Amino acid sequence: MVHIEKLKLADFRNYSALSLRLDERHVVLTGANGAGKTNLLEAVSFLSPGRGLRRAAYGEVVRAGGDAGFSVFAAVEGLAGPVEIGTGAGAVDDGASRKVRINAAPAPSADALLGHLRILWLTPAMDSLFTGPAAERRRFVDRLVLSLDPGHGRRALDYERAMRSRNRLLSEGRADPVWLDGIEMQMAELGIAMDAARRELLALLERMIDRGQDESPFPKATIALAGFMDDGASAHATEVEEAFLRQLRNGRMRDAAAGRTLHGPHRTDLVIRHAAKDMEAARSSTGEQKALLLGIVMAHARLVAEMTGAAPLLLLDEVAAHLDDGRRAALFDLVHGLGGQALMTGTDRAMFDALGERAQFLHVDDGGISQA
Repeated sequence: MVHIEKLKLADFRNYSALSLRLDERHVVLTGANGAGKTNLLEAVSFLSPGRGLRRAAYGEVVRAGGDAGFSVFAAVEGLAGPVEIGTGAGAVDDGASRKVRINAAPAPSADALLGHLRILWLTPAMDSLFTGPAAERRRFVDRLVLSLDPGHGRRALDYERAMRSRNRLLSEGRADPVWLDGIEMQMAELGIAMDAARRELLALLERMIDRGQDESPFPKATIALAGFMDDGASAHATEVEEAFLRQLRNGRMRDAAAGRTLHGPHRTDLVIRHAAKDMEAARSSTGEQKALLLGIVMAHARLVAEMTGAAPLLLLDEVAAHLDDGRRAALFDLVHGLGGQALMTGTDRAMFDALGERAQFLHVDDGGISQA
Protein backbone atom coordinates (compact mmCIF):
# COMPACT_ATOMS: atom_id res chain seq x y z
CA MET A 1 0.00 0.00 0.00
CA VAL A 2 1.47 3.35 -1.07
CA HIS A 3 1.56 5.80 1.84
CA ILE A 4 3.66 8.46 3.52
CA GLU A 5 5.39 7.28 6.69
CA LYS A 6 7.31 10.45 7.54
CA LEU A 7 7.03 14.04 6.33
CA LYS A 8 9.46 16.86 7.11
CA LEU A 9 9.11 20.49 6.01
CA ALA A 10 11.51 23.38 6.36
CA ASP A 11 10.55 27.01 5.61
CA PHE A 12 7.51 26.01 3.56
CA ARG A 13 4.70 28.61 3.66
CA ASN A 14 3.86 29.07 7.36
CA TYR A 15 5.87 26.04 8.51
CA SER A 16 9.32 26.96 9.80
CA ALA A 17 9.98 23.30 10.64
CA LEU A 18 7.74 20.26 10.84
CA SER A 19 8.38 16.58 11.40
CA LEU A 20 5.35 14.32 11.16
CA ARG A 21 5.08 10.54 11.45
CA LEU A 22 2.09 8.84 9.87
CA ASP A 23 0.75 5.30 9.60
CA GLU A 24 -1.13 3.66 6.73
CA ARG A 25 -4.45 5.22 7.66
CA HIS A 26 -5.96 8.27 6.02
CA VAL A 27 -5.01 11.63 7.52
CA VAL A 28 -7.61 14.25 8.49
CA LEU A 29 -6.27 17.75 9.13
CA THR A 30 -8.66 20.07 10.93
CA GLY A 31 -8.26 23.63 12.15
CA ALA A 32 -9.24 27.21 11.52
CA ASN A 33 -8.99 28.83 8.11
CA GLY A 34 -5.44 30.07 7.56
CA ALA A 35 -3.89 27.62 10.02
CA GLY A 36 -1.88 25.85 7.32
CA LYS A 37 -3.96 22.81 6.35
CA THR A 38 -3.82 23.46 2.61
CA ASN A 39 -0.16 24.46 2.90
CA LEU A 40 0.63 20.96 4.13
CA LEU A 41 -1.26 19.38 1.24
CA GLU A 42 0.62 21.68 -1.13
CA ALA A 43 3.93 20.50 0.32
CA VAL A 44 2.94 16.88 -0.31
CA SER A 45 1.92 17.77 -3.87
CA PHE A 46 5.56 18.72 -4.50
CA LEU A 47 6.33 15.00 -4.30
CA SER A 48 5.04 14.88 -7.89
CA PRO A 49 6.23 16.71 -11.04
CA GLY A 50 5.16 20.31 -11.53
CA ARG A 51 4.53 23.30 -9.30
CA GLY A 52 2.11 21.71 -6.88
CA LEU A 53 -1.61 22.06 -6.35
CA ARG A 54 -1.52 25.87 -6.30
CA ARG A 55 0.86 26.14 -9.29
CA ALA A 56 2.89 28.63 -7.31
CA ALA A 57 6.30 29.93 -8.31
CA TYR A 58 8.84 28.20 -6.10
CA GLY A 59 9.95 31.44 -4.48
CA GLU A 60 6.36 32.08 -3.38
CA VAL A 61 6.18 29.02 -1.13
CA VAL A 62 9.27 29.94 0.89
CA ARG A 63 8.39 31.08 4.41
CA ALA A 64 8.94 34.77 5.03
CA GLY A 65 12.45 35.01 6.45
CA GLY A 66 13.45 31.62 5.04
CA ASP A 67 16.59 32.84 3.31
CA ALA A 68 17.80 29.35 2.37
CA GLY A 69 14.65 28.39 0.43
CA PHE A 70 12.25 25.57 1.22
CA SER A 71 12.61 21.82 1.50
CA VAL A 72 10.17 18.91 1.63
CA PHE A 73 11.28 15.42 2.68
CA ALA A 74 9.18 12.27 2.78
CA ALA A 75 9.80 8.65 3.64
CA VAL A 76 7.31 6.74 1.52
CA GLU A 77 6.20 3.19 0.99
CA GLY A 78 6.09 3.60 -2.77
CA LEU A 79 5.29 1.76 -5.97
CA ALA A 80 8.79 0.26 -6.00
CA GLY A 81 9.07 -0.22 -2.24
CA PRO A 82 10.41 2.05 0.50
CA VAL A 83 11.92 5.30 -0.79
CA GLU A 84 13.12 8.62 0.56
CA ILE A 85 12.29 11.70 -1.47
CA GLY A 86 13.70 15.17 -0.95
CA THR A 87 12.87 18.26 -2.94
CA GLY A 88 13.31 22.00 -2.60
CA ALA A 89 14.23 25.28 -4.23
CA GLY A 90 15.92 28.55 -3.38
CA ALA A 91 14.34 31.58 -1.78
CA VAL A 92 14.26 33.59 -5.01
CA ASP A 93 12.29 32.28 -7.96
CA ASP A 94 14.83 32.77 -10.73
CA GLY A 95 13.06 30.46 -13.15
CA ALA A 96 15.24 27.47 -12.30
CA SER A 97 13.57 24.15 -11.63
CA ARG A 98 13.53 22.72 -8.15
CA LYS A 99 15.94 20.00 -7.15
CA VAL A 100 14.77 16.44 -6.51
CA ARG A 101 16.68 13.72 -4.70
CA ILE A 102 15.59 10.09 -4.50
CA ASN A 103 17.30 7.97 -1.84
CA ALA A 104 19.80 10.83 -1.43
CA ALA A 105 20.84 10.74 -5.11
CA PRO A 106 19.99 13.55 -7.55
CA ALA A 107 17.09 12.64 -9.84
CA PRO A 108 17.44 13.40 -13.57
CA SER A 109 14.13 15.27 -13.43
CA ALA A 110 10.98 15.54 -11.32
CA ASP A 111 9.36 13.00 -13.67
CA ALA A 112 11.34 10.32 -11.82
CA LEU A 113 8.96 10.79 -8.89
CA LEU A 114 6.23 9.05 -10.89
CA GLY A 115 8.11 5.78 -10.53
CA HIS A 116 7.42 5.87 -6.80
CA LEU A 117 4.01 7.42 -6.27
CA ARG A 118 1.15 9.03 -8.13
CA ILE A 119 -0.61 11.95 -6.45
CA LEU A 120 -4.07 13.26 -7.32
CA TRP A 121 -5.77 16.24 -5.74
CA LEU A 122 -9.03 18.08 -5.51
CA THR A 123 -9.14 21.65 -4.19
CA PRO A 124 -11.83 24.36 -3.88
CA ALA A 125 -10.06 26.30 -6.64
CA MET A 126 -11.03 23.50 -9.03
CA ASP A 127 -14.73 24.19 -8.44
CA SER A 128 -14.54 26.74 -11.27
CA LEU A 129 -13.25 24.13 -13.72
CA PHE A 130 -16.49 24.01 -15.70
CA THR A 131 -17.01 27.76 -15.99
CA GLY A 132 -13.41 29.00 -16.10
CA PRO A 133 -11.07 29.36 -19.10
CA ALA A 134 -10.31 26.43 -21.40
CA ALA A 135 -6.65 26.57 -20.33
CA GLU A 136 -7.66 25.34 -16.85
CA ARG A 137 -9.52 22.39 -18.32
CA ARG A 138 -6.55 21.50 -20.56
CA ARG A 139 -4.28 21.62 -17.53
CA PHE A 140 -6.71 19.38 -15.65
CA VAL A 141 -6.71 16.82 -18.48
CA ASP A 142 -2.93 16.91 -18.76
CA ARG A 143 -2.51 16.16 -15.06
CA LEU A 144 -4.86 13.21 -15.46
CA VAL A 145 -2.76 11.95 -18.39
CA LEU A 146 0.54 12.54 -16.57
CA SER A 147 -0.52 10.26 -13.71
CA LEU A 148 -0.50 7.34 -16.17
CA ASP A 149 1.89 8.52 -18.89
CA PRO A 150 5.07 10.07 -17.41
CA GLY A 151 6.26 11.13 -20.88
CA HIS A 152 3.27 13.39 -21.46
CA GLY A 153 4.70 16.31 -19.54
CA ARG A 154 7.91 16.31 -21.55
CA ARG A 155 5.99 16.16 -24.84
CA ALA A 156 3.85 19.11 -23.78
CA LEU A 157 6.91 21.17 -22.78
CA ASP A 158 8.69 20.37 -26.05
CA TYR A 159 5.59 21.29 -28.05
CA GLU A 160 5.28 24.63 -26.24
CA ARG A 161 8.96 25.34 -26.85
CA ALA A 162 8.65 24.58 -30.56
CA MET A 163 5.50 26.68 -30.85
CA ARG A 164 7.20 29.67 -29.20
CA SER A 165 10.07 29.36 -31.68
CA ARG A 166 7.63 29.30 -34.60
CA ASN A 167 5.72 32.30 -33.25
CA ARG A 168 8.94 34.25 -32.85
CA LEU A 169 10.12 33.48 -36.38
CA LEU A 170 6.77 34.49 -37.84
CA SER A 171 6.56 37.70 -35.83
CA GLU A 172 10.09 38.76 -36.78
CA GLY A 173 9.37 38.37 -40.46
CA ARG A 174 12.39 36.14 -41.06
CA ALA A 175 10.47 32.97 -41.66
CA ASP A 176 13.05 30.75 -43.37
CA PRO A 177 10.84 28.05 -44.99
CA VAL A 178 13.35 25.27 -44.28
CA TRP A 179 13.62 26.25 -40.63
CA LEU A 180 9.87 26.60 -40.29
CA ASP A 181 9.34 23.23 -41.95
CA GLY A 182 11.51 21.56 -39.31
CA ILE A 183 9.78 23.29 -36.41
CA GLU A 184 6.33 22.52 -37.78
CA MET A 185 7.20 18.86 -38.30
CA GLN A 186 8.22 18.71 -34.65
CA MET A 187 5.00 20.45 -33.60
CA ALA A 188 2.91 18.04 -35.68
CA GLU A 189 4.57 14.96 -34.21
CA LEU A 190 4.41 16.19 -30.61
CA GLY A 191 0.97 17.77 -30.95
CA ILE A 192 -0.70 14.65 -32.29
CA ALA A 193 1.02 12.51 -29.66
CA MET A 194 -0.34 14.85 -26.98
CA ASP A 195 -3.82 14.74 -28.47
CA ALA A 196 -3.77 10.95 -28.75
CA ALA A 197 -2.70 10.58 -25.11
CA ARG A 198 -5.49 12.89 -23.97
CA ARG A 199 -8.13 11.05 -25.98
CA GLU A 200 -6.93 7.64 -24.83
CA LEU A 201 -7.07 8.74 -21.20
CA LEU A 202 -10.59 10.14 -21.56
CA ALA A 203 -11.79 6.94 -23.27
CA LEU A 204 -10.42 4.85 -20.40
CA LEU A 205 -11.90 7.25 -17.88
CA GLU A 206 -15.36 7.15 -19.46
CA ARG A 207 -15.32 3.35 -19.28
CA MET A 208 -14.31 3.53 -15.63
CA ILE A 209 -17.12 5.99 -14.91
CA ASP A 210 -19.60 3.62 -16.58
CA ARG A 211 -18.30 0.61 -14.63
CA GLY A 212 -18.55 2.32 -11.26
CA GLN A 213 -21.79 4.20 -11.77
CA ASP A 214 -23.96 1.77 -9.82
CA GLU A 215 -21.84 2.27 -6.67
CA SER A 216 -21.14 5.97 -7.15
CA PRO A 217 -23.05 8.57 -5.11
CA PHE A 218 -22.18 11.14 -7.77
CA PRO A 219 -23.90 11.91 -11.08
CA LYS A 220 -22.45 10.45 -14.25
CA ALA A 221 -20.40 12.78 -16.42
CA THR A 222 -19.69 12.40 -20.11
CA ILE A 223 -16.32 13.81 -21.18
CA ALA A 224 -14.81 14.62 -24.57
CA LEU A 225 -12.25 16.85 -26.26
CA ALA A 226 -13.21 19.50 -28.79
CA GLY A 227 -11.48 22.17 -30.81
CA PHE A 228 -8.60 20.28 -32.41
CA MET A 229 -8.66 17.64 -35.17
CA ASP A 230 -12.15 16.57 -34.14
CA ASP A 231 -12.96 15.15 -37.57
CA GLY A 232 -9.74 13.19 -37.88
CA ALA A 233 -9.30 11.90 -34.34
CA SER A 234 -10.08 8.32 -35.38
CA ALA A 235 -7.73 8.31 -38.39
CA HIS A 236 -4.25 6.79 -38.40
CA ALA A 237 -1.71 8.87 -36.47
CA THR A 238 0.41 9.48 -39.58
CA GLU A 239 -2.58 10.85 -41.49
CA VAL A 240 -3.55 13.14 -38.61
CA GLU A 241 0.04 14.40 -38.30
CA GLU A 242 0.09 15.23 -42.01
CA ALA A 243 -3.23 17.05 -41.75
CA PHE A 244 -2.02 19.12 -38.79
CA LEU A 245 1.24 19.86 -40.61
CA ARG A 246 -0.72 21.17 -43.60
CA GLN A 247 -2.78 23.38 -41.31
CA LEU A 248 0.37 24.86 -39.81
CA ARG A 249 1.97 25.54 -43.19
CA ASN A 250 -1.19 26.99 -44.69
CA GLY A 251 -1.77 29.14 -41.64
CA ARG A 252 1.59 30.90 -41.49
CA MET A 253 0.34 34.27 -42.75
CA ARG A 254 -2.72 34.13 -40.52
CA ASP A 255 -0.65 33.20 -37.46
CA ALA A 256 1.94 35.87 -38.24
CA ALA A 257 -0.82 38.49 -38.30
CA ALA A 258 -2.32 37.18 -35.06
CA GLY A 259 1.04 36.93 -33.31
CA ARG A 260 0.30 33.39 -32.14
CA THR A 261 -0.51 29.90 -33.41
CA LEU A 262 -4.26 29.74 -33.77
CA HIS A 263 -4.67 26.00 -34.28
CA GLY A 264 -3.26 23.09 -32.32
CA PRO A 265 -3.66 20.95 -29.20
CA HIS A 266 -2.98 24.08 -27.13
CA ARG A 267 -6.48 25.22 -28.19
CA THR A 268 -8.30 22.04 -27.17
CA ASP A 269 -11.14 22.25 -24.69
CA LEU A 270 -12.60 19.62 -22.38
CA VAL A 271 -16.37 19.25 -22.77
CA ILE A 272 -18.17 17.82 -19.73
CA ARG A 273 -21.88 17.10 -19.58
CA HIS A 274 -24.27 15.96 -16.88
CA ALA A 275 -25.32 12.68 -18.48
CA ALA A 276 -28.68 12.19 -16.76
CA LYS A 277 -29.81 15.71 -17.64
CA ASP A 278 -28.00 15.79 -21.01
CA MET A 279 -26.79 19.25 -20.05
CA GLU A 280 -23.46 21.04 -20.19
CA ALA A 281 -21.78 20.95 -16.79
CA ALA A 282 -21.25 24.71 -16.99
CA ARG A 283 -25.04 25.13 -16.81
CA SER A 284 -25.46 22.82 -13.82
CA SER A 285 -25.90 24.11 -10.28
CA THR A 286 -22.86 24.68 -8.09
CA GLY A 287 -23.70 21.56 -6.09
CA GLU A 288 -24.07 19.46 -9.21
CA GLN A 289 -20.76 20.73 -10.56
CA LYS A 290 -19.02 19.76 -7.32
CA ALA A 291 -20.58 16.30 -7.46
CA LEU A 292 -19.65 15.84 -11.14
CA LEU A 293 -16.05 16.80 -10.42
CA LEU A 294 -15.85 14.45 -7.45
CA GLY A 295 -17.18 11.63 -9.61
CA ILE A 296 -14.55 12.28 -12.29
CA VAL A 297 -11.69 12.51 -9.79
CA MET A 298 -12.71 9.32 -7.98
CA ALA A 299 -13.13 7.43 -11.27
CA HIS A 300 -9.67 8.60 -12.28
CA ALA A 301 -8.26 7.44 -8.95
CA ARG A 302 -9.75 3.97 -9.57
CA LEU A 303 -8.26 3.99 -13.07
CA VAL A 304 -4.79 4.86 -11.75
CA ALA A 305 -5.06 2.12 -9.12
CA GLU A 306 -6.04 -0.41 -11.77
CA MET A 307 -3.38 0.62 -14.29
CA THR A 308 -0.45 0.93 -11.84
CA GLY A 309 -1.37 -1.80 -9.39
CA ALA A 310 -1.49 0.62 -6.43
CA ALA A 311 -3.88 3.35 -5.34
CA PRO A 312 -2.70 6.93 -5.80
CA LEU A 313 -2.14 9.26 -2.89
CA LEU A 314 -5.18 11.54 -2.66
CA LEU A 315 -5.10 15.15 -1.47
CA LEU A 316 -8.67 16.30 -0.79
CA ASP A 317 -8.88 19.91 0.38
CA GLU A 318 -12.18 20.93 2.03
CA VAL A 319 -13.82 18.05 0.19
CA ALA A 320 -16.59 17.42 2.73
CA ALA A 321 -17.75 21.00 3.23
CA HIS A 322 -20.65 21.04 0.78
CA LEU A 323 -21.81 17.42 0.95
CA ASP A 324 -24.75 16.10 2.94
CA ASP A 325 -24.11 13.38 5.53
CA GLY A 326 -25.07 10.50 3.23
CA ARG A 327 -22.96 11.58 0.28
CA ARG A 328 -20.06 12.43 2.60
CA ALA A 329 -20.09 8.94 4.12
CA ALA A 330 -20.33 7.39 0.64
CA LEU A 331 -17.33 9.43 -0.50
CA PHE A 332 -15.27 8.23 2.45
CA ASP A 333 -16.20 4.63 1.62
CA LEU A 334 -15.05 5.16 -1.96
CA VAL A 335 -11.79 6.73 -0.83
CA HIS A 336 -11.12 3.89 1.61
CA GLY A 337 -12.11 1.29 -0.95
CA LEU A 338 -9.27 2.39 -3.22
CA GLY A 339 -6.83 0.81 -0.78
CA GLY A 340 -4.49 3.79 -0.52
CA GLN A 341 -3.91 6.79 1.70
CA ALA A 342 -5.76 10.10 1.51
CA LEU A 343 -4.99 13.40 3.20
CA MET A 344 -8.14 15.45 3.81
CA THR A 345 -8.75 18.88 5.32
CA GLY A 346 -11.70 20.61 6.95
CA THR A 347 -12.56 23.12 9.64
CA ASP A 348 -14.86 20.79 11.58
CA ARG A 349 -13.74 17.35 12.75
CA ALA A 350 -17.36 16.22 13.03
CA MET A 351 -17.64 16.23 9.23
CA PHE A 352 -15.22 13.28 9.18
CA ASP A 353 -16.80 11.17 11.92
CA ALA A 354 -17.90 8.58 9.36
CA LEU A 355 -14.23 7.68 8.82
CA GLY A 356 -13.94 6.42 12.38
CA GLU A 357 -10.77 4.41 13.02
CA ARG A 358 -9.91 4.44 9.33
CA ALA A 359 -8.24 7.85 9.77
CA GLN A 360 -5.62 9.56 11.88
CA PHE A 361 -6.95 12.93 13.11
CA LEU A 362 -4.56 15.86 13.47
CA HIS A 363 -5.18 19.47 14.46
CA VAL A 364 -3.37 22.28 12.65
CA ASP A 365 -2.73 25.59 14.40
CA ASP A 366 -0.51 28.25 12.81
CA GLY A 367 2.09 25.92 11.38
CA GLY A 368 1.99 23.47 14.28
CA ILE A 369 0.32 20.04 14.31
CA SER A 370 -1.00 18.01 17.23
CA GLN A 371 -3.25 15.00 17.75
CA ALA A 372 -6.88 16.08 17.42
